[in-house]
Amino acid sequence: MNVMAPETPPVLQDRAVRLFIGLAALFCVNTVLAEFIGVKIFALEGTLGIEPFEWRLFGQAGSLSFTAGTLLWPVVFLMTDLINEFYGRPGVRMVSMLASGLIVYGFVFAFAAISLAPADWWRGAATAQGVADYQAAFAAVFGQGLWTIGGSLVAFGLGQLIDVAVFRRIRRATGERAIWLRSTGSTAVSQLVDSFVVLYIAFVLGPQHWPTSLFLAVSTVNYAYKMLAAVAMIPLIYLVRACMTRYLGAARAQSLRELAAA
Repeated sequence: MNVMAPETPPVLQDRAVRLFIGLAALFCVNTVLAEFIGVKIFALEGTLGIEPFEWRLFGQAGSLSFTAGTLLWPVVFLMTDLINEFYGRPGVRMVSMLASGLIVYGFVFAFAAISLAPADWWRGAATAQGVADYQAAFAAVFGQGLWTIGGSLVAFGLGQLIDVAVFRRIRRATGERAIWLRSTGSTAVSQLVDSFVVLYIAFVLGPQHWPTSLFLAVSTVNYAYKMLAAVAMIPLIYLVRACMTRYLGAARAQSLRELAAA
């Protein structure tokens, strides 16, 4: 007896649809992961094995410390620009709303998991690794403050709206030329807002009440890092764009870009 494999639905045979699904999946998983791992602060100099760089801004001084989420945000910027390039504002809006919903969904279940009564034996299961209370460690890592979560969501939403608008304006001015300019330019403006809004809500309005000088200094350093990462990824933008064009076919890719720019 021959069992016929189910046919792929026609909509999934469209390479443009398949590509959008792949880009949306990468965008969402990187966005959600960036939110969850962002609770860790790492020292850049220590990671690279170099002497601490003592920056001085707005009367503040310190080493180069960033959230672990900064490892993934450049990938999110890249995904945003590529989706904008081929699928336009509706595509970016769709994946941004989906990612925001998934972030909320993830934190709801993280808090639900924290509230579950831990097994007695589990509390000390990682004592050999230096974790005396597994429940306390779990709650500390996954139970980010509501001010931090709220700030991240607001900043992410504003940043995406601004990114799309600036990308579109630069594209109208340059046409198909200079993708590096619309990509880097949109990131420069959107992340200027994002970098300051998230820290303002989380640490100035929030319970820690950072002084203005500390808020400005840390926000500026984080923004500088994001811009350096955006510039460093310019060659990757051209490489991935070329791969996407090859996958879609030159004619279909051009059609999508024209429709996205319309």
